[in-house]
Parts: sequence; C-alpha cells; structure tokens
Amino acid sequence: MISLPLRFPTRRTARSPERRRLAAAQWSITLRISLVMSVIMLLVVAIVYSVVLFAQRADAERETRWGVQHNTVDSPPVCMWITVERDGVLRSTRGIPDGLPVKSTLAAVRAGGPPVLERVERGGEQFTVRTGRRGDEVVQAAYGERFQRVDRQHLLLAFATAESIGLLLVAAASGMLARRAMTPLSEALDRQRRFVADASHELRTPLTQLHTRAQLLARRSGTEHPQQLTADLQRLVTGTRQLGDIIDDLLLSARLSQSPGSCDPVDVAALAEEAVAAEDARAQSLGLDVRLRHGPGRHVVMGTAPALRRVIAALVDNAMGHTPAGGEVVVSVDAPRTGVVSLSVRDTGAGFAPEEADRLFERFARGTSGRGRRFGLGLALAREVVESHRGRITAGGRPGHGALFTVELPAARPAAEAGEAIPRQRSLASRLSVAVRQPNGPGR
Repeated sequence: MISLPLRFPTRRTARSPERRRLAAAQWSITLRISLVMSVIMLLVVAIVYSVVLFAQRADAERETRWGVQHNTVDSPPVCMWITVERDGVLRSTRGIPDGLPVKSTLAAVRAGGPPVLERVERGGEQFTVRTGRRGDEVVQAAYGERFQRVDRQHLLLAFATAESIGLLLVAAASGMLARRAMTPLSEALDRQRRFVADASHELRTPLTQLHTRAQLLARRSGTEHPQQLTADLQRLVTGTRQLGDIIDDLLLSARLSQSPGSCDPVDVAALAEEAVAAEDARAQSLGLDVRLRHGPGRHVVMGTAPALRRVIAALVDNAMGHTPAGGEVVVSVDAPRTGVVSLSVRDTGAGFAPEEADRLFERFARGTSGRGRRFGLGLALAREVVESHRGRITAGGRPGHGALFTVELPAARPAAEAGEAIPRQRSLASRLSVAVRQPNGPGR
C-alpha cells in the first residue's frame, strides 16, 4: 500500500512552555534586580543615618562641653539649660524641663568625682548631660535633642519616599531591561521553531516521494520490464540527491551561524569561471547561453572559498532555473570602486516584482515560476555567506524582464600570500571537468 503524507490542522496554543519559562525568567530577573537595588538603597540609608546620628551626638557633646566651661545660667545657647551649684546653692536656667538637673551626678562630681557625660530621658525627651567643675562651682549643661530627633525623622521620611519612588523606577527599568535581554532569546526560539517546522515540511515531501517510489519498485520488481525499473531507480537516485542537497544546505547554514570559517585570499573571478564551466553541459541541454564577463583589476577577497563557490553556484543555478530556452545568463565580475569586488548574475527570465526583492532571501521562500524542484534555501544561504564575509547581496528585477543579483565583498589588500593563492585557483578552474547538475537550488 502506498502511504501518503497527512496534514493535520495546527492550533496555536495560548502560551508555549518556552514562553512561560522566558516570562518566569524575566520576572525573576526583575525581582532580583529590585531586591539588589533595595538592599543597596537600605545600606545607603543606614550609612547616611549613622553619619548624621554620629554628627548630632558629636555636636551635642561639643555644645555641652562649651556650656560647662563658658555659659551661664542666664545666657545659655538654644536647647540648652545650665545648672550651677555653689556653696550648696543650685541655680538653673528658667524653664528647665522637669527631671533636670540630674542631682545624683551633681553630688558625685561635687564629692570629687571626674566629669560625667551621659544621656538621659526626661518627659519623653532625650538629653545629653555633661557635669563638671568650673573653679569652685559644679556646672551641669543639659542639651535637648528634640530638634535633632525631628531632623532624623524628616531624614527617614525623605529616605522612605525616595526609596519607594526609586524602587518603582528600578522595577520598571529592570523589567524593561529584562524584556530587552529576553527578546533575542524569544526571537531565537521563534526562529528555531519556525525553522524546524519549515525544514520538517521540506524534508517530509521528498521522503514521502522516496518511500512511495521504493514501494512501487518493490511491487513491480517481479512484473515490470528492466528498462522501466531502471528509469524508476534513476528517479529514486535523483530524489535521494535532492534530499542530500537540502541536508547539505541545512548543515552549511548551521556552520555559518557558528563561524564563517578561516579566511584566505579567494579569487572571485576564478570561482565564477569555475561555476560557468560546471554549468556548460546543462546550459546546452536547456538551450541557454551562460557567459562570463571579466572586468579589469584584481578580484581577490578574504574569505572561505567553498562557501563563496556555493554562493556563485546558487545564483547561477537560480538564474538558469528561471530562464526559458533561448535566453542567456551573464555572470560578471568587476571592481566598481576601490576596495570592493562585485559579482553579478543577470538573466533574461521571468523576473519578479520589485516588492518581492527582500522576500527572496527568506528561508524556504519559493515562487511559482521556474523549472525543477526548488526548495527555497539557496538564496537565504547565499545571503548568510555574503554577510558572514562582511558583504551584501541585493536583488532587482521586473516581471518579464529578467532578474539581477549583485554581490559586493570587501577586496583583499595586496599581499604576497594572495599572489601565491590566485594561480592555484586559476589552475584549478582550468582543470575543472564539466559536470551536469540537476536544478535543485534556490528559488524565487
């Protein structure tokens, strides 16, 4: 029985597991950054508060020291109350708070004890109290910390407001940064998923055809004429080669995404001559005229010869696949300006609409015209190769007026090793044997 490929309708899920993991990672990054910034801001608040508190304590101690040595009961500084004991008589500043002076400390200093610095609480307020001798007097200076406490409260309120606003800004900024950081991963996952789906679709068709032909061969092996079996086997071989070409393109794409490979001097004119010679037999069988135009000057670039050879072969194969019998394909190599090597492939085929120029370089993009099976990989891989060589590829054309594909690459600087590499490439091109290739390259 001949099996046919089944196509099931796909239904988009609300959110894939990868998307959910990316979203969770984004929230995790946002939370971690916010927590780190919160801890940093709290540390800053703690350091600033400690410095302010230390400065206020030092200021209070300095004020009380000055008060004990110089101030009087009648003219104390702001927030300070002075008490003087002389000959058993106590005199204090008017309006001194309840609980002051500290009589036990006055008695201890009067009895010959050393000066005393202490902090006491009276009536819910904190006081820095210093007691010492000034001549035959015992003096106690009490500095009220109410204004210092109010200043610290205002400072904490300002810090709390700033930290709240800062955390909101940090959360918003970290969320935006996390989203931007996750965007390349999300796009990579989308590209991977799309690539797997497209590649699976492209591989499924030739595999199904191969399986069908193999089943037919198995059923006809005892009844069919040998010539018919030979034709079926030839189609089977052609199908396996086409499948191999798809896999080769996929592997080349994977290698290009990792590294473009080693860079050596490459003569683009020699590679173009190679490509034109390789298509000579097929061009004759298709009734096409494939020619090479060689401009003056050096046409050497730094790159990977196999990859650039694949680009030229893909462009020539694409042009031949879209040019009817009697048409021509012209491959031109030139140096249009200093530091640039240009390779162009022009055909007199079906052409394409100008708005489709960019879409031609997308993976698996295929047009309706053109002979043979076309998998839509060649032009996409050509762009990857050219861009990995720091060049660019463009397409132009009009319906019914052919197409023009142009590759521009940075020219290599003249060097001794370039002069040694070029003759080897030209020798290889001169010894190239003509090979017949089936149209299985890129498509428009």
